[in-house]
Parts: sequence; C-alpha cells; structure tokens
Amino acid sequence: MRIPAFLSALIAMAIPVPVANASGGGSPGGEGTHFVEMPEIAVPITDSGRVGGELRVRLVLDATDEAAAKNIQEMMPVLRAAAVAASLEFARLYASGMRAVDVAMLDQDLTVALQAADHGVARVLIVRVGAFPG
Repeated sequence: MRIPAFLSALIAMAIPVPVANASGGGSPGGEGTHFVEMPEIAVPITDSGRVGGELRVRLVLDATDEAAAKNIQEMMPVLRAAAVAASLEFARLYASGMRAVDVAMLDQDLTVALQAADHGVARVLIVRVGAFPG
C-alpha cells in the first residue's frame, strides 16, 4: 500500500529531527554552520488587559562555533527564558491575532535578547511564526 505524498509530508513534519551541531558549508577545516533548535514558544497576545490571541514562534539558533553550540545546548533554559520574555514584549506591543506578524522586528528583538544572554549566538533564525486569534 502506497502512502500519498501529502500524507508522507505530514508524517515527516511531525517527527522531530535534531539539528544541534549540524555542520554545513563543507569547509575543509571542519568549520561551518552550527544550528541549535529551540522548542516552540507560545505566548499570549494581550490587548487592553485581555488575551486576544496567541503568538507562536519556532527558532533555530546559529552558534558562532561548535563550542558555542554545546554551550547553547547547556544554557537552553536561560536562552528560552530570554526568548519568551522578548516574545511576550513583542506580542504585547506589536502583535494581533488579526494581522500578519512583523517578522523583521521580531527577529531583531529576539536576536538582541538572545545575544545578550549568550554571546555564542551569532544569529536567530525564525523558522515558523504565527499569530492566532483567541
């Protein structure tokens, strides 16, 4: 029995794939890009003291080197707390469940917060974001 292509894609998306310490670029010295995946963040969107929706963000952190990637994995609770705080502030000020998310501004806010928490974070990559009405 063959599984339809769209069903295969859904199953593949549901299976978590670790990307920590993924090395890319193919440079001969073993240097490359080191990615560390952060679990999804979901924060409430508040408007006039009411919960008006939910902001969900999926991040991958690009570490400066392999040692930084290992440190990021060890410091994940601290980095996640910084990401949640920055996401909460963004959701409070700029997000709505009824309009598109300003990803450039969110990226800037998250990058500043996570680089302040750990200097081994080269950049923050937003791989999925959505604002949903509540």
